[in-house]
Amino acid sequence: MKILVTGGAGFIGSAVVRHIIESTNDSVVNVDCLTYAGNLESLASVENNERYVFEQVNICDRAELDRVFSEYNPDAVMHLAAESHVDRSITGPAAFIETNVVGTYTLLEATRAYWNDLSLDAKQSFRFHHISTDEVYGDLPHPDEFDAGTELPMFLETTPYAPSSPYSASKASSDHLVRAWLRTYGLPTIVTNCSNNYGPYHFPEKLIPLVILNALEGKELPIYGKGDQIRDWLFVEDHARALYKVVTEGGIGETYNIGGHNEKRNLEVVETICSILDVLVPKDSPYAEQITYVQDRPGHDRRYAIDSSKMQQELGWTPIETFETGLKKTVQWYLDNHKWCQNVQDGSYQRERLGVE
Repeated sequence: MKILVTGGAGFIGSAVVRHIIESTNDSVVNVDCLTYAGNLESLASVENNERYVFEQVNICDRAELDRVFSEYNPDAVMHLAAESHVDRSITGPAAFIETNVVGTYTLLEATRAYWNDLSLDAKQSFRFHHISTDEVYGDLPHPDEFDAGTELPMFLETTPYAPSSPYSASKASSDHLVRAWLRTYGLPTIVTNCSNNYGPYHFPEKLIPLVILNALEGKELPIYGKGDQIRDWLFVEDHARALYKVVTEGGIGETYNIGGHNEKRNLEVVETICSILDVLVPKDSPYAEQITYVQDRPGHDRRYAIDSSKMQQELGWTPIETFETGLKKTVQWYLDNHKWCQNVQDGSYQRERLGVE
């Protein structure tokens, strides 16, 4: 197969590209406009592979998308390009509407025009796989609200949408567009909704890499509110395997929830990172002493938890990493990759790709 991956220079997108090139015989066309979170250094291991090509294209640019489709003739699209940081969506929602809603619409229309011209056999095998988030579902009841031992609900593929932030609302909008293009035009689409990802090459505005790097630099480790927000953590390489399985084996019109089966309070995540660093990079005082509490953000969802049993039963996927093994690998990766971290933190990765001294 030749797979067009949008957002392939981002955190999850780069993991998908690396997985396809390193673990399959398929080819990748990576379409990414290289915003601040797009980093080609995350693809250094595959950039010279003959089955990989990069196109710097904005998914809102219809003419360029048409050119890419015409030039490369992909067999499938995996759509990961998105603005994804909740805090940024609160202070600047316009970019999220532009990329996540208008960009998805533009990509759908470019894909539909390309798909309409395919042969019957090629049409039937083509897939448009839209990668989304569990945040579209809103939040779930928190265990603090119930007696100990009470079985709490989880997100199912049929859970109604109730997004809380501009980010999750924009992703919910894009999900609806994708499903509408299937029903109205017959475009063969699939949607996946994933839990919080973590792992190597994660941009350090997100919780886990931010805590690792701040801890090592002796900075404060900020936690919203009391740190009791619960997230289901998924190792990014497990997610990449799941996404490839969906695009190659998933059913048209289906939705698949992908989770790590690792519900953790934010405070527990930070304390675990501190404990790992206490062993790997010991210092005079425990890293946990750097933890500080800051004002909670508006509309902060209290709990996410995904039921991914459909993925297991229908596609045979389960995560390989536990939270403990995945987090240890993640911390070790950041310790071993100072150059990547430094280039991200000082902006070198952007200056180099733009030819700026």
